[in-house]
Formats: sequence, C-alpha cells, structure tokens
Amino acid sequence: MSFINYATKEINCKIVYYGPGLSGKTTNVQYIYEQTQQDQRGKLVTLSTENERTLFFDFLPLSVGDVRGYQTRFHLYTIPGQTFYELSRQFILKGIDGIVFVVDSQPERMEANIESYESLEKTLEKQGYDINKIPLVLQYNKRDNPDAISLRELEATFNTMRRPYFEAVANRGQGVMETLQAVSQWVIRELKGGDQS
Repeated sequence: MSFINYATKEINCKIVYYGPGLSGKTTNVQYIYEQTQQDQRGKLVTLSTENERTLFFDFLPLSVGDVRGYQTRFHLYTIPGQTFYELSRQFILKGIDGIVFVVDSQPERMEANIESYESLEKTLEKQGYDINKIPLVLQYNKRDNPDAISLRELEATFNTMRRPYFEAVANRGQGVMETLQAVSQWVIRELKGGDQS
C-alpha cells in the first residue's frame, strides 16, 4: 500500500519491525539510523516508557534512490511488543508494504515469539492482508546467547513458507543491514510488479 505523491514524484513505503517485547526491534532501527548518512535519513522519533520499551513507534524515513523516475523513501516503524498495546499495533500496521519479524532466540522467550507471530497473523487478516503474500523477512536475533534456540527449531516454527531469514546480534549490528536490505529489495520488486520467486 505504498503512498505515491505525484506532485513531488515520491513513493513512500512502510516497513514495520514486529516481534515480542525486548526482542531487538528498536535496536535494529537505532542501528540503521546510526549507520545511515545524514542526507539519506529523516529524524528518528522514539516514544518510550520509563523502562525504555518502545511505546508506539520509531519512524525513520530512509531514502533509497528512485524507482521508475520516482524517489523511493522507506519509513521504518517498530511496534510495541507488549500485548496490551494491541490498538497501537493495529494502527501501525495499516498501509504496510513489508515486515521484519524479529524473533528473540532465548529459549525462555519462545512462547512470547509464537504469541507475537500469531498476533501478527490475526491483525493482518483483520486488515485484509494475507501474511503469505506480503514481503516478510525473519530475523533471528540474540544469536550470541549461549543457550540460543537452534536455527532448525526456529525455521520449523516460524518459516514454513521458506522466506528470507537472517541470524543477528542487533546490539552489535550483526545481520541488521542485511535484514533491511532483503525486505526493502523485496518491497521494491513488488513496486515494479515482480514477485519474490
């Protein structure tokens, strides 16, 4: 649901980082912001509670060049991970073009990961999206945890559609830009009328 501004010849695309609380969504967006040249990014807006969890969203307009003569700009959002922010999530997911689902690799977070993925499916369905047709990239974060869930188990649980995935340690920047590149390239392919295969 890209927004096209014909007057300014701009295409605005929305990518949402989704996942359970404290999985690394905000860390991803902050790292991207820090690694992006000033002339290619907008202002990073973070709304947080006192314990530094994202309350609503992070917003980072990121310019990535042009598609068919139109300047393409990605707006990156994170959703609040806590379940009691369901209305905020629904609002943030409106008009999305792509999703990064951030999975916390710590074993004690597996239930929260599954609950978050199911919530994503339900919310998308309510808004008329098919999770199997929207550009969605998986990021398995916190891979440096000595007890990290095996990649095999994560893939079996979250990636039956064989979507692109990346192992990450977001607080070190590992896998962050690769994840963004994969989802943004997929969104651009969709804009040009292509498909993932």
